[in-house]
Amino acid sequence: MEFESRYEINRTAEFIISKSFTRIALQFPDELLKDSTKVVTALKSKTHFLLTEDDKEVRFFVMADTTFGSCCIDEVGALHIDADCVIHYGQTCLSPTSVLPAFFVFGKASINVSTCVTHLLDYASKSNKPIMILYGLEYAHVIPRIREEFMEALGLSKTESQVEFSVANVLCSFISPSKEPRESMEHPGPSGKSVSNGSYILGGLTWDLPEGNKIDDYLLFWIGSDNSAFANVVLTFNGCDIVRYDAEEDSLVTEFSQQRRILKRRYYLVEKAKDANIIGILVGTLGVAGYLHMIHHMQALISAAGKKSYILAMGRPNPAKLANFPECDVFIYISCAQTALLDSKEFMSPVITPFEANLAFSRGSEWTGEYLMHFQDVINSVKSESEVHNESEEPRFSFFLGGYVEDHRTHDQAKNGEEDTGETMALVQAAERALELRGNGQNSLTKQTAAKSGPEYFLSRAYRGLEINSDNTTPEPYIVGRSGKASGYKNE
Repeated sequence: MEFESRYEINRTAEFIISKSFTRIALQFPDELLKDSTKVVTALKSKTHFLLTEDDKEVRFFVMADTTFGSCCIDEVGALHIDADCVIHYGQTCLSPTSVLPAFFVFGKASINVSTCVTHLLDYASKSNKPIMILYGLEYAHVIPRIREEFMEALGLSKTESQVEFSVANVLCSFISPSKEPRESMEHPGPSGKSVSNGSYILGGLTWDLPEGNKIDDYLLFWIGSDNSAFANVVLTFNGCDIVRYDAEEDSLVTEFSQQRRILKRRYYLVEKAKDANIIGILVGTLGVAGYLHMIHHMQALISAAGKKSYILAMGRPNPAKLANFPECDVFIYISCAQTALLDSKEFMSPVITPFEANLAFSRGSEWTGEYLMHFQDVINSVKSESEVHNESEEPRFSFFLGGYVEDHRTHDQAKNGEEDTGETMALVQAAERALELRGNGQNSLTKQTAAKSGPEYFLSRAYRGLEINSDNTTPEPYIVGRSGKASGYKNE
């Protein structure tokens, strides 16, 4: 019974029969793959019991070793077996799908509810801010109990000020590609007061704030482990006070200087990407709705900046894979919000997100501290293409080159025969006079001399592989090489 409860066998079987699905793909992460055969056996038994005489037999297919992150629906793998639906187990980002409907089983992690509420009350008594409770989806099953015990504790406490708190709701447990995600019937409850400016959606959670309130005014109380979902919360709401309850260690974590240091690292990568000439666009998902539109958007953005881009599809990126493309100065990783942040310290070239690419390649863009992860939010934050082209082509200061740089866009436009008004050269001359740097005898205003495309990069390499000597056209006699095994050639 505990196994069936953890994997929600009854609810899953009822869902399959109610939708009349006959070919079901079961997607497991690596850590849950050991239970896949037991889950299939339980689902077969339960669905066979619920089937009527007219219903067709339900077939199950186990999917493992997903091409991309395990939190996203592997639609490509499911389509290979003509699946009607995907049942996803474990941690998920609840990203919308493109083709197939998806049903989610979050799992039920163990937690001491009383201890969690006690830690929350102790910390709330030291803060005057209202509390917003966020959590990993694996703890969604205990949130009603935590809400109830917290309300009882507040009613019995004799504190001078009443603590105001809200709890986020699970966005959905079933996603249809043709419809918006629907509210989960397994986790009912009010989503807060309706507000005119919309609601927040992050990491499979949704919540509303009362009108006039800002998220920066809240204390965010996270229940769960220090995973990618929590890192997404820390980056997105970097202006909020955040505290995390670790259910496994039964402790409260309040120090997040290491996580907040990530923002400084990301800003460094943005500045480094501004000097890039060749950009690789890494396809990190084939199932999240809108990924193709984001790829095209990145191509247009890079082209408008006068740079060259290449699309690369290689599954999960690692240093060895990306080292095969040394001509790329920077990579843009197109993936879901929870897998977009790659620690690229071991990579030869930095890996950035689409939001960081917008900051790097849109002239005049400034980072206000806001950090966006979702595709639609990133696209909405971009200036229109007309605004980008209408900006003056003045030199840009490069922190890494130590001087002002003239981007290739100005040079290419003049080379293509576009009318040169002389304004750009006037700015260049003014900058040279006003900002004269005497470092290594270099001009204060330099042009980027690195390769602007893949072929140009390989032409500039000292070693280019097998070459044909065009000066000598006479045939050369062939040479007989050694024969035998490498451990001992003949005549050795």
